Amino acid sequence: MTGGWISQGDRSRWRQQAAGELAAILAAHLGIPVIAWTVTASGGALSGQVLAPASVRRGLFGQWRLALGLDEVTETPSAGGTAVYLHARGVRGGVAVSVTATVFDREEDGR
Repeated sequence: MTGGWISQGDRSRWRQQAAGELAAILAAHLGIPVIAWTVTASGGALSGQVLAPASVRRGLFGQWRLALGLDEVTETPSAGGTAVYLHARGVRGGVAVSVTATVFDREEDGR
């Protein structure tokens, strides 16, 4: 199509590319505990969410961030100050990849 329209075929190709990249990621990192992965609705990206027990969540987030080479990282404290939202993002194999986690530092540190 012309005129900047995104076709269903485009979205399908993006989903297949993202699914292929996810398969490559999982095959290359068998030693890291698994996290929840989603191919985004648009099909052009992968989103990983760390749902592990709170005591290991920050560490597992860090393992995946390093393994995937995700250099753009943010830590955003919640308004109440209890939770911290972690978000790392980058591009692998032409696919946008992000990993997120919500940590509760007070509980993890025993404070």
